[in-house]
Amino acid sequence: MASGYLTRKETEVKVAMARRVKNKTPAPIQITSEQILREARERQEAEIRPPNQKITDQTQVADYRLRKRKEFESLISRVGWNKSVWVKYAEWEESQNDLKRARSIWERALVVDALNRDHTIWLKYAHMEMKNKFVDHARNLWDRAVIRLPRVDQLWYKYIHMEEMLGNVAGARGIFERWMGWMPDQQGWLSYIKFELRYNEIERAREIFERLVQCHPKVIAWIRFAKFEMKNGEIGRARSCYERAVDKLADDDEEAEQLFVAFAEFEDKCRETDRARCIYKFALDHIPKGRAAEDLYSKFVAFEKQYGDREGIEDTIVGKERFQYEDQVKMNPRNYDTWFDYIRLEESVGNKERIREVYERAIANVPPAEEKRYWQRYIYLWINYALYEELDAQDMERTRHVYRECLKLIPHHKFSFAKIWLLAAQFEIRQLRLKEARLLLGEAIGRAPKDKIFKKYIEIELHLGNIDRCRKLYEKYLEWSPENCYAWSKFAELERSLYETERARAVFELAIDQPALDIPELLWKAYIDFEISEGEFERTRALYERLLNRTKHLNIENNFGELPKKLKKRRQIDMEDGPAVYEEYIDYLFPEEMPANNLNILASAYKWKKQRVASKD
Repeated sequence: MASGYLTRKETEVKVAMARRVKNKTPAPIQITSEQILREARERQEAEIRPPNQKITDQTQVADYRLRKRKEFESLISRVGWNKSVWVKYAEWEESQNDLKRARSIWERALVVDALNRDHTIWLKYAHMEMKNKFVDHARNLWDRAVIRLPRVDQLWYKYIHMEEMLGNVAGARGIFERWMGWMPDQQGWLSYIKFELRYNEIERAREIFERLVQCHPKVIAWIRFAKFEMKNGEIGRARSCYERAVDKLADDDEEAEQLFVAFAEFEDKCRETDRARCIYKFALDHIPKGRAAEDLYSKFVAFEKQYGDREGIEDTIVGKERFQYEDQVKMNPRNYDTWFDYIRLEESVGNKERIREVYERAIANVPPAEEKRYWQRYIYLWINYALYEELDAQDMERTRHVYRECLKLIPHHKFSFAKIWLLAAQFEIRQLRLKEARLLLGEAIGRAPKDKIFKKYIEIELHLGNIDRCRKLYEKYLEWSPENCYAWSKFAELERSLYETERARAVFELAIDQPALDIPELLWKAYIDFEISEGEFERTRALYERLLNRTKHLNIENNFGELPKKLKKRRQIDMEDGPAVYEEYIDYLFPEEMPANNLNILASAYKWKKQRVASKD
């Protein structure tokens, strides 16, 4: 190999091989990142800053400028993509009053940024020329900028603003015309219109509006055009704007509603009530069915409240919503939520025939399967129907008919609804037809017995004071559900409230003898509390012993221990004609008396000990 050349082996980069850690135990002294940073900061050498220099002559100025330019050029060579470096460089040259160099730097920046097309450099460059009153330079720059970036609105606004500040109205108008050739958004057109209005050029503004609605045929553009004509007192022209807009945009799903509302409000302001009503009706007929058009409905309702009558509101607003609900129930006749909404709509109008018609159509959609989960929502249609007939229509015969038809329809052999039976019975009670109410509840118990029906029936008879009926109902209740501890407890509670202690005790005895109970602890507790309240401590103790034979629960033993203790005592009876005799009797020691007795014994013992010590002394 010739001398002066390096071999491949000599030039290749050697990468250190990763080695396995032999000892993985943690170091005795752990070092945190905070400690490393603190030590690095403590060992860091102080930054050396150049001393402040005072420039006194042109030579030093030239040296300073040369040094700064070298620094900026060095930065540009390294980070030329950074716009802020170019901006600072150009602004520094401007601060040195060397505009020629500043322009050169701005031009270089524009060349570098040719691909990115950042308009901020153009803005700052033109701002420098304007600040230093180089109008021709600035105008030339704005021309180049809007040619290069015609879609940046800010450049056009700045250019126009400069010409307008200079009083060059014709030049500003020419710039607007150039800009409109690019078909900007509506804001650009509106700025042009405002410019013309500042100089009272009404016809020019009207022409620009015509071009705007051709370029942007949107509802908001037509509405602004019409408001412009209205503001200038041209009612006929404004109406023509709305009519042309309706011809072009009536089928627009998104914006038609806004157009119709604005058109109707315009006619309302012009005191053309009939025209406004026709527009609202036309809108309701032509807006797509899928759209809610809430604003249109609310505006029309407010309009009719001000100028129309109730029938007009019903025919327009409710009619449209009714049509929508009809489409929905045709698509899915068993969507009961839709039927509820439809019924609510008709009830808000108050037409009885329509309400009944919708109810009848709704209840005709019987669930296809005889399963309760399919009927749970459907049954509320019948309930609402009956309540409407009773409370709103106040037709009691129809209410009774609704309840009967509903009870006939329900397949009671598979499932039933206690709510319907109870509502029907309560309705008869409100009509003072107790016999019919009892027949309904009796039929319910016979065909589809439920806890809720028994409880409510017993409650009704109890309020009426029919104790014998209550007893018979409890017997039926317990025949149907002998394991129901709640029913046994309530039956015994009824007997106790009537001071029939033996009956209540017999009920409890029958209850605890049942082979199966759902909540036996509830029943035993009620029985024990009953005996305690009656003062039958022997019976209570016997009950606890019977219960302990069945279960050894700790709480039961604790409660048993809290019963009063049975004590056999003797007392002396003095006889007038002979010696005294003793009589045995039974006394009870209650738990709350025991601590006091124990304290008395301790006090007596302490007193005896104290006397004994004193006698020895």
